[in-house]
Amino acid sequence: MAVIIFCISISSCNHQNKVPSYLKRYEDSYAKNPRAAALEWFKEAKFGMFIHYGLFSLTEGYWGDIHSKPAEWVQLRAKIRPDEYAKLADKFTAENFDADFITDLAVEAGMKYINITTRHHDGFCLFDSKYTDFKSTNSPAKRDLVAELAEQFHKKGLGIFFYYSHGRDWKHPHAPNREEWGGNPKPDYNPREESYKYGKEHNLQLYVEYMKNQITELLTNYGPIAGIWLDGRAVPNSRPGKIQELKIQELYDHIHSLQPQVLVSYKQGMLGTEDFKAPERHFDGTSEVPLEICNTMQPYAWGYDRDNNVGHKTAKEVMEMLAHTKEMKANLLLNIGPLPDGTVFPDDITILKEVGKRLKQ
Repeated sequence: MAVIIFCISISSCNHQNKVPSYLKRYEDSYAKNPRAAALEWFKEAKFGMFIHYGLFSLTEGYWGDIHSKPAEWVQLRAKIRPDEYAKLADKFTAENFDADFITDLAVEAGMKYINITTRHHDGFCLFDSKYTDFKSTNSPAKRDLVAELAEQFHKKGLGIFFYYSHGRDWKHPHAPNREEWGGNPKPDYNPREESYKYGKEHNLQLYVEYMKNQITELLTNYGPIAGIWLDGRAVPNSRPGKIQELKIQELYDHIHSLQPQVLVSYKQGMLGTEDFKAPERHFDGTSEVPLEICNTMQPYAWGYDRDNNVGHKTAKEVMEMLAHTKEMKANLLLNIGPLPDGTVFPDDITILKEVGKRLKQ
C-alpha cells in the first residue's frame, strides 16, 4: 500500500504539468484554465457513482432495537457514545471491498466519476490520515481504501470526488457543538459526553485546522482530484453570524491553490462561491452554477440498511432519473451503500449493468 500512495503522491506533485486522465479530451482548455476545463467536463459527465461506506455500514442501520433513518446516522440516532462507537473499528475488515470491481462497474454503467465518503459525520477516515488514529489503516482491514480507489480512477480515466463531512464530526472534541450550533453538530447525550470540550476549553479553530490538514492530505497524496464534496451544511447554516469562524472561503481558496482544477461543492451552496450545487434528491428553482442531484439506489438510506434490501431502484427508475436530470441540465450522482464487508449489493450490480446497456442503445 505504501507503494501505491508513493506513486500517486508523485503524480500529484506533477499534476499541474500533466493533464489529469479524466480531462484528456479537454487538454487545450486545461492549458488555458484548469478549472474551466473541469467545469466543461463536469457538465458533460452527466452520471456519477456515490459510495457511502464506513463504520456505520457494520450496523446495517440498527443499534439494538433502534432503527436509524438514515442508516449512516446511527451514532446520532441511537446516541452511541464515541468510545462505544469506536469499538466498531475493531470489526472493520472491508474484506470484499474491491476498488477494481467498483470502478469497472461504474464504467460499465456509463458513469464518468465516483464520489467516496472519505470521512463521514462519525469521524472515521477511509484514508491514512496522520492527524487521527480513527481510520481504516488502524482497523483489521489495514488498508487505505481511498488510495486503492484512486489508483483505479487514474488507470481508467474516471474523475474522483472526495466526500468530506465539514459541518459535523461526532468524534473530534473541538468540532461544532450543540451549545453554539444547530443542525445536529453532535449527538444529544445526557449526561454530556466527557470526551468533548465545552465552554472556554472548546476551541473551534483546532477543528478548522484539522479539516484543512486532512483535506490537504487528500489533495496531496492521491493524485489529481476532480472535486471536494463537503457535507454538514445545516450546521454552519444554523448560525449565519458565526459562519466566518469556520473559515470556509479560506478553505476553498486553499483547495484551489493545491489543485486548480478541483471543483468544490457544499450541498445546495453555502457562500455562493462554490463551483457547483449538489442537493439531495430534489431541487426547485434555477442555478447559476452547474447542478448535480444526488439520489440513492436504496429506498431511503445512503449507508447500507438491511431494512432497505427490498425496493432498490430498477433500471427503468434509474433511466427516468437520468432523463429528469438531463432535462434539468444536471448530473445524477447515484449512491450505492456497500454491505459491511464492502460487497456491492447484488441487485445494484445487476441494475447498473443494465442501465449501462440501455445508455449504449
